[in-house]
Amino acid sequence: MNGVITIDPKLISFPPILPQNPKVLILGSMPGEISLEKQEYYGNPRNHFWPILFELFNEEPIEKYEDKVTFAKSNRLALWDSIGSCYRQGSLDSNIVDEEANDIIGLLEDYPSIRLIACNGTKSYTTFKKNFDLTGYPAVQVLKLPSTSPIPGKYTKSFTGKVEAWREILNYL
Repeated sequence: MNGVITIDPKLISFPPILPQNPKVLILGSMPGEISLEKQEYYGNPRNHFWPILFELFNEEPIEKYEDKVTFAKSNRLALWDSIGSCYRQGSLDSNIVDEEANDIIGLLEDYPSIRLIACNGTKSYTTFKKNFDLTGYPAVQVLKLPSTSPIPGKYTKSFTGKVEAWREILNYL
């Protein structure tokens, strides 16, 4: 032990997934360990993200990640994270330190078709609110949605409850 403190390597989020004219930008916080290993948004098979989207669009589940990305893009959904880089032990948002936000405003400038920023969970939402002011973007709404994480939290809803909350994004497509 010798008093040596190990620091996990800095985590870097993925580049955004962007369709031609996105209407909804879904922001996670920072991909978990499994997602980072697989280099896939919501790569943990226990995460409810993809099953919720399939339910919302009455789509049969899709297995291949490339096909999931195509599905999201075809529904004018952009995916990114509110955090561009951070340090974190494990996958819990509560363990995130030294976070640096992604350039969400730059993305909005490049994609003026975005009408909704849907934050997947509390950490995504609080990071977004702490770092960005949408005063110059009156047409863009921000919505805090229940986390799709498989890790139970204080405000965890059932799968059905999550689907009902997430249904709001359909109003912006």
